Amino acid sequence: MRLSRRDLLRGLACVGLTACARGRRRGPTGSIVGGAVARGHRVRDGFRPAARSWQDVTVAVLGAGVAGLSAAWALDRAGLTDFVVLELEDTAGGTARSGTGPLTPYPWGAHYVPVPPPENRALVALLEEAGAVTGHDARGRPVWAEDVLVRDPQERVFFRGQWYEGLYPRAGATARDLQEPRARGSDDADVRALDRLSMAAYMDAHDWRSPRLRWLVEYGCRDDFGATLAQTSAWAGVHYFAARLDEGGQPADFLTWPEGNGRLVAQMARRAGPRLRTAALVTDVLPHDGGVDVVWHDERHERTYGLHARHAVFALPRFLAAHVVAPWRASPPAHLRETVYGSWMVANLTLRDRPSSRGFPLAWDNVLYDSASLGYVVATHQTGRDFGPTVLTYYMPLVDDDPSVARRRLLATRWEDWVEAILADLSRAHPGLSAIVDNVDIYLWGHAMVRPRPGFMWSDARAASAQPLGRLRFAHTDLSGMALFEEAQHWGLRAAEAVLRAEGRAVPPELG
Repeated sequence: MRLSRRDLLRGLACVGLTACARGRRRGPTGSIVGGAVARGHRVRDGFRPAARSWQDVTVAVLGAGVAGLSAAWALDRAGLTDFVVLELEDTAGGTARSGTGPLTPYPWGAHYVPVPPPENRALVALLEEAGAVTGHDARGRPVWAEDVLVRDPQERVFFRGQWYEGLYPRAGATARDLQEPRARGSDDADVRALDRLSMAAYMDAHDWRSPRLRWLVEYGCRDDFGATLAQTSAWAGVHYFAARLDEGGQPADFLTWPEGNGRLVAQMARRAGPRLRTAALVTDVLPHDGGVDVVWHDERHERTYGLHARHAVFALPRFLAAHVVAPWRASPPAHLRETVYGSWMVANLTLRDRPSSRGFPLAWDNVLYDSASLGYVVATHQTGRDFGPTVLTYYMPLVDDDPSVARRRLLATRWEDWVEAILADLSRAHPGLSAIVDNVDIYLWGHAMVRPRPGFMWSDARAASAQPLGRLRFAHTDLSGMALFEEAQHWGLRAAEAVLRAEGRAVPPELG
């Protein structure tokens, strides 16, 4: 049953979220703090100013999300320091960016990475730079700092009126609910064939019909991909769970920080230093035999500049290529139309005290079983401060079948209405929450992440999207079909490696 706005307000009154005008406490402060939608729409609407001056540079990196920053990080580690990174937003990081307030830093998107295997040398090297590695064991494996391993309690789920440890709602589960699904090993052809199925169809084929199991798997799809079971390729759905196992087949540990993956973003941004230029709107990209010409607009000072680059790395969402890559404007390649993006709303709630809870205590990750949201993570969890003020980072993927409808709804919803919906959702698990919420800031992600829809993961379109255009190389999670930190880093490193080889430079072993 769908609640009308009238029903919603009536329910809020019943749980004490509304009050009589007399003596009513003032509501929380806050605002919609991002993203820079108006800037991006200038390019969509044909904004292409002429450059007033030009600069020669070896590499232009377009976009300072994880892929673009990884490319710059790799170039710098290899000793190629003549590069410029251009970023539309006021801060770098893409969907891994973070913010900060009086209490603590907090994430605006991705907030953890699974402990990487030792063979992922590039990610281990970045984590070492970020202080996450304290040494190595007798076999040369990293020893992870205790303060970045997610501490207990890690996860809980709100189910039937109270909180339980873990993400699977075991209370009242039947024997069928508790049967763990098992699939036989398959060869590569069989594994790739999963991409032709949705995750919903895959579970139907195995007769996995427990509502609790299907909720858990769909939670995973919404968490990583912003998509439902029906919208997710079975290949990607299986990957979600397989990628969270260590070499021994046990659940891998997670690494996190108060600001989430913003800690790793900050480390790479420090390496880029003044070569990273924010509020920089890329308006024109022209590959030619001698390199790539890039025109960008300084949004702070309303001035336009150009770069004559020997190489360029396009680390922006692929749909933007149809607007800014000059040869593709009139007739975009078909593969650009195949990438579908989900929208997200992320909110950071500043609380003057911990919320009331029934059942298992506050954890790092807190999930509501029957919510359209993904729940929230606690930004202060890793500090060990279990009492007093805190910040909750709340995640809401918009999973409409038509992503354009979701984007319009995302951008049309007022801050006040988002806050009302957030408090209504969380107050079911935390009665009286609104009385302790001081501030709610919101970030709107219109094109948050690529959806790994059925048929896309092993499609010709996805493969074609990774092919370079002359000296213009591409690096983004769009090329993998899954918006994961590891995938973004992979494509950034791959682009950097291609540039280094073209320039006759050695590729450091941790990057190759």
